[in-house]
Amino acid sequence: MKTYKYPSALTIAGFDGSGGAGIQADIKTFSALGCYATSVLTALPVQNTTGVKNIFTIPYQAVSEQIDSIFEDIFPDAMKIGMVHTPELVETIVSGLQKYAKTPLVFDPVMVATSGHKLIEDETIKTIVEKLFPLADVITPNMDEAAVLAEMKVESLDDMKKAGEKIMNLGCKSVLMKGGHLKTDKITSLYFAEDGQVHSYEFEKFSTNNTHGSGCTLSSAIASYLARGENLLEAVKLGQEFAHNAINYGKDVKTGEGNGPLNHFFNPQKLIKNELE
Repeated sequence: MKTYKYPSALTIAGFDGSGGAGIQADIKTFSALGCYATSVLTALPVQNTTGVKNIFTIPYQAVSEQIDSIFEDIFPDAMKIGMVHTPELVETIVSGLQKYAKTPLVFDPVMVATSGHKLIEDETIKTIVEKLFPLADVITPNMDEAAVLAEMKVESLDDMKKAGEKIMNLGCKSVLMKGGHLKTDKITSLYFAEDGQVHSYEFEKFSTNNTHGSGCTLSSAIASYLARGENLLEAVKLGQEFAHNAINYGKDVKTGEGNGPLNHFFNPQKLIKNELE
């Protein structure tokens, strides 16, 4: 009898009980793209569509043991890492991953809230750059996060180009600069590839507040396509298209009293079964 394997994708991220962001958005995205979803919980925020009420930390030992538990049993074909809010958490994750064979990694550097407030301290950012950047195949900052990393204002497409070059010099393999905050009719994002080329992508901008979890969705969509065997450039392109469509199909739906979620299941795919050799 033939045996099969699902392409597996792992999220290492925080919780969102309202279902729009964090590991919930990641699991929805992995599932919608035909991948088998696994997760490691890094923090327990109490939140809904109107904002974060509180954050409870997860013991670092629990994070470390979760990583071992997944990697020893269902080794991921790709993974994404979301918000890591302390230097100790960064070091726990990095030391956990270094014990195992390399697997494609997408890092979404969640650093700035929608309100513009910085969510993590400078010491954490320093540790992320030193320890986590070298492991990531692509990082996906928005304009506010790029401003923190590049230590400059990022308000225009020209600023994005300069900031992208600066961030690449911090030791990244590649960077997808998201332009969702551009004050233009179209959204432009820039992908700084490992070979030095810069790829530009343009998308229609929608009039909607339903963008809660869009960054989580984009990074986990890229990870999904990597798990499915796409190369990095194609995964970056397809991941952006998925996130764009998920916003489009959910733009006119009211869920909660604040910033609503995306529609991750606008075109759900069956779990992919790859034949084992």
